[in-house]
Amino acid sequence: MTDKREQYDSRLEKIDEQICGLINKRKSIASKSSFPSPQLITSWSTKYDLYEDFLDGLFHHLLHEDLFKPYPDPKGFRKNIPILKSYERDNLFFTVTFVRQYENASIVNLTLDKEPLEENAKILHEFTFLELSIENNGVEYDCRDIGGGGSDGHMSHTYTVSPPLPDDMSAVKFLFKEYKEPFQREPTGIEFVIAVAE
Repeated sequence: MTDKREQYDSRLEKIDEQICGLINKRKSIASKSSFPSPQLITSWSTKYDLYEDFLDGLFHHLLHEDLFKPYPDPKGFRKNIPILKSYERDNLFFTVTFVRQYENASIVNLTLDKEPLEENAKILHEFTFLELSIENNGVEYDCRDIGGGGSDGHMSHTYTVSPPLPDDMSAVKFLFKEYKEPFQREPTGIEFVIAVAE
């Protein structure tokens, strides 16, 4: 199979560099909710002879550049640190169970348990997306949801955190915010903090 980069038309180089420059300029002034209206998408689609779905996808990618940020593959397992701190709301019980420590990252495990509302209920909690951020003495952490799942009344989420969390987590707070869909940024209203020291 031929590498597409080998077929690159050098006449595009200046245009492509301008596109990169415009993306960078947009990034410097855009907020996380800077998505064009459907009317603008339709107008630009007609004006520039581009498919609306293509433009919609393009702006979704621009809005979520952080999804393409390389994250470390955890290496050099060191130890597990039990946390077992919980937050309860209505019929939902969230627990940060433990943190798995690696040399270059940490893995945070969150579980969600719910008692069925009906005896034969199959769907106990609509599958949503919980975003994790961390407070710890001003240190900045990158957190990525790397998977989740469950059955019956139990669900779990796993997050990669880099740089790795300290072994002494007394100052660490796990902040969770729930969204209906990934990338859409529509919060459900569920937000909570689990502080290790409490």
